[in-house]
Amino acid sequence: MGKGRILFSAQDIDPQRWQELLSQSREVVLEPNGPDDPSIEYAVVWRHAPGVLSKLPNLKIIFSIGAGVDHVLADPDIPHVPIVRAVADELTQLMTEYVVWRVLDHQRQGMLYREQQTRGIWNEPRQPAAGAVHVGIMGFGTLGCDAAKALLALGFKVNGWSRSPRPMAGVTAFHGADGLDAFLNATDILVSLLPLTPATRGIIDYDLLGKLNRGNPLGGAVLINAGRGQLQKDADIVRALDDGLIKEASLDVFETEPLPATSPLWSHPKVFITPHTAVISDPSYLVPPMLAQMDAFERGEKLLNMIDPKAGY
Repeated sequence: MGKGRILFSAQDIDPQRWQELLSQSREVVLEPNGPDDPSIEYAVVWRHAPGVLSKLPNLKIIFSIGAGVDHVLADPDIPHVPIVRAVADELTQLMTEYVVWRVLDHQRQGMLYREQQTRGIWNEPRQPAAGAVHVGIMGFGTLGCDAAKALLALGFKVNGWSRSPRPMAGVTAFHGADGLDAFLNATDILVSLLPLTPATRGIIDYDLLGKLNRGNPLGGAVLINAGRGQLQKDADIVRALDDGLIKEASLDVFETEPLPATSPLWSHPKVFITPHTAVISDPSYLVPPMLAQMDAFERGEKLLNMIDPKAGY
C-alpha cells in the first residue's frame, strides 16, 4: 500500500475485527519484525506489552483504543511520540445514554420500586422533579459536556468540576482543589467521568462521599461512576452506603475487574452494577477516525484529541 504499517497490540481483545477494518487502508501486524522494526509508523494499543513500542525507530503516533490513556502511560518505556485518545461521536452518545439512564433511575426511585415489586408492595414514593435535583459531573471533557447538555435539556440542575476552568452555559462550574468541596456540597447525584491520573487515583473515598448533599429531595446522595475503576475505593463505597453518607450507587467500573465474586457490592441492596459496559470500544466506530487522523497527519495537518502525558489525559 506504500504506507507505514500499523502495529495492533491489545491484551484481552480479539484482534480480528480490528485487523479487518484497519487493513482497509494499511498493513496491520500483531507483532513487530523485531524490537526495532522500521516499517511500523503507527500503534493502536490497549494494555500493550510493556516495552513493545520503545525501540520502534519510525513510530509516529500511538492511538489508544479507550478514552482513558492510563494503560499507555503505565509503560515506563513509552516513546516520546504523540498519544491520541479514542473519541467518536457514537461512543460519546453511548456514555451520555448511560449517564442519563442512571440519573433518571435514581431520580425516579427505581431501586425502591424494584424492591417493592419483589415484596408485592403498592406504594407511591415521592419523585422529585428534575429541576429540584443537582447533578454534579466530575470530569468535564468531551463526555462530561455532552452528558451535561442532555441533563440540562431534561431540566436537571447541573454542576461541573474539572482541574482547570471549563465554563459552559447553564452549568455551575467549579474547578481545582479549591473548588472541589463547594462542588460536592452542592451536588445530590455525583457522576464521575474523570480520567485516571496520579491525582485522581482513589479520589472517590469515604471522605469525599461524606461531602455530598444528603439533605436533598431524593432522600440522600447518590454516586454514579462510569469513569475508571481505580478512581474509587470499593470498600469506602460500601461503608458510605452502610453509614448513610450516600443513599444509592450505580457502578460500571471497579478497582479490580472483573469484580470478584466475593465483593459485597454484588449483593448490596443499594448498588446497581453493570460490567464496564457503559461504553464498548467498537472498532467500527473507532477505526475510521484513527485512519483519518493518520492520513491527515501525513498531509501535515494538526492531530486531534492528543493527550498531555504530564497531566495524564
